[in-house]
Parts: sequence; C-alpha cells; structure tokens
Amino acid sequence: MKVLVTGGAGFIGSHLCERLISMGQQVFCLDNFYPFYAPEIKRNNLSAIISHPAFNLIEGDIRNPEDIERCFAEDNIDIVIHLAAMAGVRPSLENPELYWDVNHQGTLNLLNTCKKSKIKKFILASSSSVYGNHTGGKFKETDDVDNPISPYAATKRSGEMSCFLFQQIMQIPVICLRFFTVYGPRQRPDLAIHKFTKLLYEGKPITIYGDGTTSRDYTYIDDTIDGIFKAIDYKDDSLGYEIFNLGESKTIKLIEMISELEKATDKKAIISRQPMQEGDVIYTCADISKSQRLLGFNPTHSFEQGIRKFIDWYKG
Repeated sequence: MKVLVTGGAGFIGSHLCERLISMGQQVFCLDNFYPFYAPEIKRNNLSAIISHPAFNLIEGDIRNPEDIERCFAEDNIDIVIHLAAMAGVRPSLENPELYWDVNHQGTLNLLNTCKKSKIKKFILASSSSVYGNHTGGKFKETDDVDNPISPYAATKRSGEMSCFLFQQIMQIPVICLRFFTVYGPRQRPDLAIHKFTKLLYEGKPITIYGDGTTSRDYTYIDDTIDGIFKAIDYKDDSLGYEIFNLGESKTIKLIEMISELEKATDKKAIISRQPMQEGDVIYTCADISKSQRLLGFNPTHSFEQGIRKFIDWYKG
C-alpha cells in the first residue's frame, strides 16, 4: 500500500509515518517545514526513517498545487492522510488569513489533485475545536458544530465540509477524524504539557489562563495513531463520508494536569494566573461510542501513564 501523509514531519505525522513503515507500507511524506516552531525539530522527528527505502520525503506546500502533484507523479497513491495544517487557536486569531489559506485552500488543492488520481480513501485530521464552547456532556459527532469561536476551528470545519463535497464527487470513502488534545513524545513545544514541563525544569513560572478548572480530553499519541489505523482499515460498502471522535473520553482539569507533571518531574510549579483568553474553550470531552462501535477504537493509556512516558522522552 502506498500512503501519502501530508504534514508527515510533525508530531502526529512522524509517529504515523514510523508506524506505516514498520508495517511494510510505502510512505510519501509531504511537508514544507514551516517555522511555526523550529524546523530542525521536525527534521529530527524523521531521523529514524529518513533513510528507509520505503520512505519518501517531498518538501513542498499544500498551497502549491504543483508540489502536491509531485507526490502523485510517479506512483499511484492508495490512501491520503491529510494532517498538514496551521495549528493553534490563539495564533489563528492573530493571522486568520494565513490559517484560511493553508487549512482551507490547501485542503481544496489536495482534494482537487485526489479527484484526478485513483486513490482508494481520504482521511482528514480534524479537531475537537469544531465543537466550540460546548455547554454540557460529551461531544458527539452529531452535535451542532456551526458556532466556531476561533479562525482555526472555522478552517477545520470548512475542511470537513470540503471533504463531504468531494466525497460526493469522488465516490470513495472519506473519513474525518476529530482529534482531542494529543500529547506524548515529540509533542509540539508550544503545547501546554511540553511547555509546562520545560518551565518546571527551568524553575520558571507557569502562566495559566482562568482559575485552572478548564479541562481537556487528553489523548496519548499511541492511542491516536491506533485510531488512524482503525480508520484506514474501516470498510464501508456505501463508500460514504464519516466523522469519528478520537479521544480518551475523560477530562483532566488544568490544575490536575499540572499536578501530574509535578509528580512526574518531582518539581513544584510556580503559578502565574491570567484572565481567560479569547478563543479558549472551557472543556472538551469526546463521546467515542461511535468510534468504538464502528472502528473498534479503544484507547488504553491512562493520563498518568502517558505523562510518565512523555517525561521519560523529554529527559532523553
């Protein structure tokens, strides 16, 4: 099987590429190494597979259709897993045009190329952010998602809708996976667990927004990768369009997350409190009953286990 992974040098993408290679698949990784954070980190993410004969790195940008076409130039791609995106809620408030250009137009460019190629399945990385400020209970795929509170969330929802449209045209299985706060080794340095760990070891203050009771459904990277593989294997005779939540279906408060980091690092946090920021949601929690029923998705890592694995990686 030949798989194109866009954004394959990133946190989730590099883990996915490694797993695909380990299972004997041929992988084409498209990444532009955009300096949202140090490009050297992304290159290091690929260090274990960069020389593997089944791994092909294409440096290019999904905003450039010619770069996308290079991925399809010599080989028939079977499956496209589209992870490439501008990430982050707060940065999207500062530069919404860039987020729209990459996440919306870039996705359209990719879908247009896929329409001309004989791919067998398209998988989009979406986000729990599409649910907005959900008012209660677990987030279900059937919930109203027409009230995004950040440009990032809006572009992720537009990606889902573009996939729906192209599924009708291409008549191939299209799956949108809504990720819930993925963490673990190689997590982006701007994300809370990674950033707070660095500050703990440096003895510097940790800034939290609000009273510390905001909560997230943290999902360990291996469980997320397992979910992606379940989506790859998912058989749908109707060749339809599906959305699946990939989360742990448990919530951890911000103050609980910091407490777990303190235990794992044996360090005491210095807390600096600031008001809630625009675009931040109060909590996230995935209803994964559909993913369990149709995909057989069952996350196995507790938050405590995941944090300890992350700290072990961080310490090297």
